Amino acid sequence: MQKLSRVTRSIAMPWWLDRESAVFGLKWAASIVQIMGYSATAFGLTPLNIYLFLIGLVGWFAVGVMWKDRAIMLIHIVALAAMLAGLASS
Repeated sequence: MQKLSRVTRSIAMPWWLDRESAVFGLKWAASIVQIMGYSATAFGLTPLNIYLFLIGLVGWFAVGVMWKDRAIMLIHIVALAAMLAGLASS
């Protein structure tokens, strides 16, 4: 009876509440935003490039948390700290 209840809940659950779909969407959105940040840098669009990078970094950090992947979390925390330090010094 409990197993049927879980199946029924998963069928009725919207796609954005499904963990796997949410992570899939977040990692692609964060990647696209970071690519936009690279493009903004190439065209000299500051500070837009920094804001785009920050959004992408936070998105990928969240993916690392969802996956419980410490390597992804570490690299994005270090990048975030470096960017914030650069912003504070300018």
